[in-house]
Amino acid sequence: MRIGIDFDNTIVSYDALFHKVARERNLVPSSAPVNKVAVRDYLRRIGQEEHWTEMQGYVYGSRMDEALAYEGVADFIRHAMAAGHQIFIVSHKTRYPFLGPQYDLHMAARAWIKHHMLWQGQMLLPMENIFFELTKQEKLARIGACGCDAFIDDLPEILLAEGFPANTVRLLFDPEDRYVNATVDGLLAFRNWQQLAGHFNVR
Repeated sequence: MRIGIDFDNTIVSYDALFHKVARERNLVPSSAPVNKVAVRDYLRRIGQEEHWTEMQGYVYGSRMDEALAYEGVADFIRHAMAAGHQIFIVSHKTRYPFLGPQYDLHMAARAWIKHHMLWQGQMLLPMENIFFELTKQEKLARIGACGCDAFIDDLPEILLAEGFPANTVRLLFDPEDRYVNATVDGLLAFRNWQQLAGHFNVR
């Protein structure tokens, strides 16, 4: 089976890092939840949208290596490949931030994979199986070009997009139960990578 996986907020969790950076800059109170969406919503609520936009470029660029992988994702990839499945990372993000220093966000993401997605000192999957596209449309096209039998993403808008490959099973990664009603749209939802490992029987 060919399994595609999104990158941001699916493989990588930014909750702790966004909270840390926001506290370093005194942008949120100490009582703010350790949660990326909570930080974003707080800054928007107090009219600091530009701080949020600039901070995204800083986190995804200069501080990217401090981001954490979701628990179990590396084991999932390792066991899936050992079971004979092919794994692809397919994501979309701008190449450079909208505000602030012009970090190469694609390069930072690839460097994170090289550093964090390892087993016994070797990368879990080859770089030729890793794609960062500039737009959602290009991402959807790449999922199709990779021939993914299943694709895992944290955004229903991607999985339910008109251009999503018709023969690809849509799997929603939803660790905070943000989309509890997504199953009505035909999506299978999973709260963690252990559940996904059970779904694919790759424990």
